[in-house]
Amino acid sequence: MNEAMLLLFIGILFLLFIAILFYPEKGLLEIFKKSRYANQKVLLEDALKFLYDCEYNNIPCTLNSIAGNLNISADTAAEIVSKLQNMGLLNANRDFLLLTSEGKSYALRIIRVHRLYEKFLADETSMNEKEWHKAAEEVEHKLSDEEVNKLAAQIGNPVFDPHGDPIPTSKGEIPEKAGKHLNEMEPGEMATIIHIEDEPHTIYSQIVAEGLYAGMQVRMIESNEKRVKFEANGEECILSPLIAKSITVGPIKLEKPVEGKLKTLSSLKVGEKGIVLGIAKSLRGQQRRRLMDLGIVPGTEIEAELESISGDPVAYRVRGTTVALRKNQSEKIYLVKEEEKN
Repeated sequence: MNEAMLLLFIGILFLLFIAILFYPEKGLLEIFKKSRYANQKVLLEDALKFLYDCEYNNIPCTLNSIAGNLNISADTAAEIVSKLQNMGLLNANRDFLLLTSEGKSYALRIIRVHRLYEKFLADETSMNEKEWHKAAEEVEHKLSDEEVNKLAAQIGNPVFDPHGDPIPTSKGEIPEKAGKHLNEMEPGEMATIIHIEDEPHTIYSQIVAEGLYAGMQVRMIESNEKRVKFEANGEECILSPLIAKSITVGPIKLEKPVEGKLKTLSSLKVGEKGIVLGIAKSLRGQQRRRLMDLGIVPGTEIEAELESISGDPVAYRVRGTTVALRKNQSEKIYLVKEEEKN
């Protein structure tokens, strides 16, 4: 009796295992197949993005460069290239790889999703800017065309992402590359940062740590093979040429003439007043909207009223109301001191 019960129990367990393994759509085998397909799709789409980026920046793309960028073996890269060729998305010869028109359209769709989602994270959430790229990479392979168009409409169909990269239209249109690298500027030359490359992450993190962002005006002081020294918003910055090459600059475009000496709100001492000129573009989303709701807009008078024991935060008088601001906010609000505004 005990032996029969044991055999029956083993039989039930075996049948249960078979069911879990081969159950339609939800079985382990089906889940494994879907996961493998999803991973393969991600690799193919990442390869398309990289190929397009190389072409856009006039950089030759090879099998080895794909393997290095995707952090995969040369054999796996060769398999990906072969599949892209079979899909009619890529042309290849001994020296270089080129996307077909269908391949470019596919790549631009993925790039559009990525940059739109980064813009959404920058303007609509409080997520740290160092995390935008990673979050967008996870979403770019999942959204349908309908979902992408809804997202674009929700955030006002933006033209550029928060790094200054152009966002492809739904028709796959994108402007030609413009500007030059920061380290190519001449001493004394002034320019505006129009793009910051967000890959690799280690270099992007160093740029963010310097407080640099698209839209910031810079003046070159010194540029050589050892260092790049420049002024940004009144402060000197020093970068290595390698990091400086990740920053693209273009001609200065002033929205309106700025008179007087530029200051940050954080520079005001208790009792001093200033007139708001604007808020740095790096202060985005909910924080920016809160400041504007408090009346911190161009032309508003603001006074440093009270400093905390630690010096951070500081209380400011704005339109008859006292508000407390942290230094990481006040240093991104630009103004002219009251005694210098005329």
